Amino acid sequence: MAQEPYALFLGIDVSKRQLDVAEGEQGAYWHEPNDAAGIARLVVRVQPLRPALIVVESTGGLERPVLLALIQAELPVALVNPRRVREFAKSIGQLAKTDKLDAHLLARYAAAVHPPVTQLSSPDEQHLSALLARRKQLLDMLTAENNRRATAPLTVRTGIEKHVEWLKTEIAQVDKEMQDFQAQDEARQKKEAMLCSAKGVGPITARTLIADLPELGRLDRKQIAALVGVAPFNNDSGGWKGKRRVQGGRQSVRRVLYMAAVVASRFNPVIRPFYQSLIQRGKAKKVALVACMRHLLVILNAMIRTGQPWRVRTPLPA
Repeated sequence: MAQEPYALFLGIDVSKRQLDVAEGEQGAYWHEPNDAAGIARLVVRVQPLRPALIVVESTGGLERPVLLALIQAELPVALVNPRRVREFAKSIGQLAKTDKLDAHLLARYAAAVHPPVTQLSSPDEQHLSALLARRKQLLDMLTAENNRRATAPLTVRTGIEKHVEWLKTEIAQVDKEMQDFQAQDEARQKKEAMLCSAKGVGPITARTLIADLPELGRLDRKQIAALVGVAPFNNDSGGWKGKRRVQGGRQSVRRVLYMAAVVASRFNPVIRPFYQSLIQRGKAKKVALVACMRHLLVILNAMIRTGQPWRVRTPLPA
């Protein structure tokens, strides 16, 4: 994004009770309650300003109502990783932290970094994502209860077993709800079937890609790998060559993509020889699996872009 001479960048610091807004690095500062009325007033006040970009920090979901309202008002807004903002603050020597300072810091970050404008998933994709997130929560609880049951005294084991059965019922109910929801839309159903045509990709992986990676098929191979967090970054200085590492990305997508790569490295006719060739060249197993994640993602991205199901093809370079 090219910076215009008088472009205005806004930063919004989100907390549970309040939205702190800064107009530029040293401009006006104001705040609104973080509720429906406060968000509505914020949008009305921001629209005439015609900002070049508004930056909102991710805060575990508290930011979603204001983010949605700003996007619906067709305002350019970017949702950013708080860790990157803190690293930016350290780089400019800003160690103090208050709501007002954070809002101005976000405005300065917007002007300096120009993070990409956020595109929200569709309501259907958001609903599917919520079901997937709930399924993971239930699975985590089930794993924890099963671990406790193994060492629990007999006096409490009965209660744990009842909870285990309840969790299993809830997981089955969420699975059925997802299946019924997918069946309501032919396009989503077709997309899921296309993704599942790749050996190693199951319904949960496919639905996670549909819900949490709406950019799939719209970006090139480098962009999609960087977005998910499976693109290696150089770590070199002068004559010293450090190990390339992957970082960042979308955790929910990385998690299911890892499991898909594990299965694909054993049974997929393209990923399996690719994995074996990396191992033969002396790559560590984890490094080889991350390369398989990237390789599988690139192929899935091409499948969605072209509308073609899986077919055995010449492996692409890592």
